[in-house]
Amino acid sequence: MPHGYPFRFVDTVLEERNADFSRGRARVNVTSNAWAAMGEQWGGAALLAEAIAQAALLLEGGDPAAGRRGFLAGLDGFEVKRVPRAGESLCVDVRIAARFGQVIRFEGEVTSAGEEIARGGILVRHGEAAPPAGA
Repeated sequence: MPHGYPFRFVDTVLEERNADFSRGRARVNVTSNAWAAMGEQWGGAALLAEAIAQAALLLEGGDPAAGRRGFLAGLDGFEVKRVPRAGESLCVDVRIAARFGQVIRFEGEVTSAGEEIARGGILVRHGEAAPPAGA
């Protein structure tokens, strides 16, 4: 995965992806002393989209160097019902929804004790980021 502490959220793979990646599951533990929590709640709803992206890339597997060249390229229909609180253990379910060249659309859902707290699509692009304008 491209991120290390303190920006790596996925703790454990709970269910490896199946052959066609129609499902896979990871766990994210929300702790009060983690950088992302900064107290009782996570720093913001956008971190839930990042958790889905990290779970998707981890479950996708493959070459670790290629994973570091991928990046979150967008959100599609992403909804957050609430931000998680310290002490919660989140299940992140992901699946590949579509591929178009180097862009992959993943569908994800984040639950806590069976309660859905976020869901939606994320777009991940594999490959090198475009150089800055004028470079």
